[in-house]
Amino acid sequence: MSRRMPQGRSLYPAAFAIFILCAIALASPWITGRFTIPWDAKAHFYPQIVFLAKSLNGGESPFWNPYVFAGSLHIADPQSLIFTLPYLLLARFVPEPGFIAADATVFVMLALGGLALMAWFRDRDWHPAGALVAALAFAFGGSAAWRIQHIGQVLSLAFFAIALFFLARIFQRGRWHEGICAGFFGALMLVGRDQVGLLCALVLVIFALWQMVTTPWRQYVTALAVAVCAGIIFIALPIAFTIALAEDSNRVLIDFAGASRGSLHPASLFTAVVANLYGTDGPLSAFWGPPAQEVWGGNYNLARNMANVYFGALPFVAFVGIGLFAGVSLRSRMGPFLLAFALMLLYALGDFTPFFRYAFSLPGADLFRRPADATFPLGALAAILAGYAVHRLAIGEISIARRLVVPLVVATCAFLGALAIAYWKGKLGQAVWPLVMGAACLAISVALLAILPRLTRQGGYVALLAIGIVVTADLAINNGPNESTALPPSHYDVMRTDTSNETIAFLRKRLSETAGPDRIDRVELVAVGFDWPNLGMIHGFHHDLGYNPIRFSMFAEATGAQDHVAVAEQRHFAPLFPSYRSLLADMLGLRFIASGVPLRDIDKKLRPGDLIEIGRTKDAYIYENPRALPRVMFVTRSQKADFEEILETGRWPQGFDPRQTILLEDEEASQVARRRGTARILAYENTQVRIGVDAPDGGWLVLNDMWHPWWRVEVDGVPANLLQANVLFRAVAVPAGARNIRFYFAPFSGLAFTMREKLTGP
Repeated sequence: MSRRMPQGRSLYPAAFAIFILCAIALASPWITGRFTIPWDAKAHFYPQIVFLAKSLNGGESPFWNPYVFAGSLHIADPQSLIFTLPYLLLARFVPEPGFIAADATVFVMLALGGLALMAWFRDRDWHPAGALVAALAFAFGGSAAWRIQHIGQVLSLAFFAIALFFLARIFQRGRWHEGICAGFFGALMLVGRDQVGLLCALVLVIFALWQMVTTPWRQYVTALAVAVCAGIIFIALPIAFTIALAEDSNRVLIDFAGASRGSLHPASLFTAVVANLYGTDGPLSAFWGPPAQEVWGGNYNLARNMANVYFGALPFVAFVGIGLFAGVSLRSRMGPFLLAFALMLLYALGDFTPFFRYAFSLPGADLFRRPADATFPLGALAAILAGYAVHRLAIGEISIARRLVVPLVVATCAFLGALAIAYWKGKLGQAVWPLVMGAACLAISVALLAILPRLTRQGGYVALLAIGIVVTADLAINNGPNESTALPPSHYDVMRTDTSNETIAFLRKRLSETAGPDRIDRVELVAVGFDWPNLGMIHGFHHDLGYNPIRFSMFAEATGAQDHVAVAEQRHFAPLFPSYRSLLADMLGLRFIASGVPLRDIDKKLRPGDLIEIGRTKDAYIYENPRALPRVMFVTRSQKADFEEILETGRWPQGFDPRQTILLEDEEASQVARRRGTARILAYENTQVRIGVDAPDGGWLVLNDMWHPWWRVEVDGVPANLLQANVLFRAVAVPAGARNIRFYFAPFSGLAFTMREKLTGP
């Protein structure tokens, strides 16, 4: 049991204030607008935020997204942010969230996670010096800093700290309302449905089981049961939606070999000592660390920032030098965290140890492709363990010899190891400055830890200030803005709603010119850049592709759609969509294609005259497909067809003309002669499309949007049978006369029907 320090609690207000000031200082490059969080944070997540804000403030539902992949099940997408409370609130109350608002939300959540850890330390009467170290290392160290562009995973980590605080209070106080809070924040941790949330949940389970063994059960059993029930209630709906999407999506289970490619190389652990040992923060061409295959070999696939685990020199020295070698063991109060740390480390290393082979057989492991994602909880656990070591040092529980000698030995050995790696790989010249910086940070940290007990005996405020200054300066220098975590906002000008980008302006103008009563043309943005595929959500045009690792499997099979089309090589074609000169491209209403390279370099089957080049900007060549069909069509004939065969062979039935005939799988063919009718779009919203039809002799209305069974249709206010037409699209049979058709998306009743079918059978 740790000895309490009488003045410890009185120092906590100052510790909280110092942490907030340090957090503001560390986040200032982003929240002042000098930089913005790049890559996935902008290319993938920022358009989701804008779409959510526009929908909520425009009176529309965000549950279906018509702007990518010809329509997507947005409510079930783990990365749509619909169930992510911080961004849901931002979107609801800020109609046009900018880069600063989006970035600040991330830093606010990390700061709240740090404050939750400090409050957890305070509940245990641990010294605030340790709490401050833990909070700073947690919020601005490790993957929280280096992988901040992975918004969903960062939020899962932040909610982990808050959930831990309330879970610990259950075992400390046993109050039912704290059980509700633990369940609620645990659910928010899991709502992103990512691997970080799953691994953090495992850490919480280890902590809970440990407490159950060491704490009398009667004082907490009710509150713990409330926490479990609350968590299940809060997370059940998002999980159910995602399960339903998974069955219809392209996302298949990942095999062991595929997951192993995302393993963390053991040599990456030297970045815990020298942050930029491998040139992570410089130009990509200068990066030489694992998994750079030309230097290290192997078949591993990680972005360079995924392999950096630096969480601060002082926390490193405290954790390794003082904690592990001076009393932090499985028998201590840090036992569950030390055990979890070991498991997360083994998991992160993937197939570099035999452990991952067994871990990969556990339920849920084969849903994720990167064991290196475990560096998120790994950094959080290291921060907690480091903070506890500083607490013990501050209150004098560790002897002078161990306080000074062991950290010096450990820091020296770690530094020499980093030096040896640089020499071994012939990169010593490139690594000189990072090594000098690393040595300086280690020396200053060891010196501060050596005098920390004396500073705390003199009142504690000086100790807190010294820790705040040293750790913040270290993290600002070594984990500060770099090419992986920060780019100038001007780099993303194309994402501003008021952008003056000439390509966007050109497409907007042409789309407005070709719009008609029956037309909403689609575009494709291919090989223009990483930031472009989801721009439709921001600028209001419909893209036939997009950027998302999850798509309907049927759409992916029909069109060849991949996660992304940033470069030409990512544009794959399919038997049913073998070229831009294809019937499916026409049926999708693909009118304009903006390509970063001449389109013949992407589509070798194009012949002169297939597409018309109508413009050229500094970003793209722009082409028009004059054969693009309207969004809504009224047809008078039907034909029975096997959709699976069409998808597999890429062959439409002979003589099929979608302007006259509808293909149906479950209806008998009808070739009765009927007079032609007309269709016009009356209103088009995310989850509702109203269409006026003139049908002299009846027929079928085809809406060339992605079919999904949760869509419903009414004819003159009367429910009708939604048909899957022409492989991918929606349709309805229309009686003779003037009719009002309404397609509407009903995800909740659709989910209920799907779940009932699973339980009782079709």
